[in-house]
Amino acid sequence: MKKAAISIKDIARKADVSHSTVSRALRNSPLVNRETAERIRKIAKESDFRVSAIGRSLATGRTNTIGVVATTIEDPFIAAVVSGAEDAANAKGYSVILANSNANPDRELKVVHSFEERRVDGILVLDSRVGSVYIPMLARMKVPIVLINSQHPGEFVHSISIDNLTASQMATRYLVHLGHIRIGYLGKRGGYQSDAERAAGYRQALEAAGILERHELLAYGDGKSEGGKNAMDQLLSLTDPPTAVFCYNDLTAIGALSSIRQHGLKVPEDVSIVGFDDLSIASYSQPPLTTIRQPKHQMGRAATEMLLNLLEESTPSSVRKVQGELIVRESAAPPKSRS
Repeated sequence: MKKAAISIKDIARKADVSHSTVSRALRNSPLVNRETAERIRKIAKESDFRVSAIGRSLATGRTNTIGVVATTIEDPFIAAVVSGAEDAANAKGYSVILANSNANPDRELKVVHSFEERRVDGILVLDSRVGSVYIPMLARMKVPIVLINSQHPGEFVHSISIDNLTASQMATRYLVHLGHIRIGYLGKRGGYQSDAERAAGYRQALEAAGILERHELLAYGDGKSEGGKNAMDQLLSLTDPPTAVFCYNDLTAIGALSSIRQHGLKVPEDVSIVGFDDLSIASYSQPPLTTIRQPKHQMGRAATEMLLNLLEESTPSSVRKVQGELIVRESAAPPKSRS
């Protein structure tokens, strides 16, 4: 005969406390005396008690789930951010549900609405294509939303993003410091916010160094390796190609490395390359890639912590910028004329 499952009422009776005290103790609430909480958890463990997610949701009005909207799980950058979000969520007893927007604004909104219907407690949106459109939705939805690296122009109520402008200036200044004058930029077509900001940082660093920007040294891919290769092919077809290139991201840089090799050239002897993101593959490329490190895992954690804080209290606008770090490896060196 199957043994009847033990309930919170049973634990409350054994511990000689109220039902609400048991619920708080099992949620690690600081409102319960430590000795009492330990006694309750000991009874629960000895009784093989398992919290019912449905029952807990009915009692608290929460599902202890967070929805994460990602452009694609194929991008290693996205995977690292989601990993950080999961770590922070799990540490607080929350589960994460992941869905793809495929970088489509309409699909992104549909996914957010589907999360609302599933009664998630909060939503994280990576690389949002609609951004501030969420502002009028928040009052109606009553579900907190935090954006990570929003691609929509303008500020959002709650967001975390890399300081693209400063990081791109840093990358370009490094190439200038090495002695390069003809410095190209491999961007990501589509006019998204991150590309606009990284291109602006590149231009500002050139201007500060007294170097004239040359439009023929700008080429655009799709943010992936194949697009980076095609864009680099375009720059190498010039009569006077660049001696150094700053790339929108590491995947673009990996494609650029392939193009340079296929043209019979070497990195960094003939062309220096700097990427952006510091994906795990960057340190294993040939040569190892100099790049801007985004604190990917930390950004995921910080966004989740911001979201959980919003669940506990009404928080004013919190727009946070995190700083990148230049990671110097072996893909950039002085041009031949300065060697």
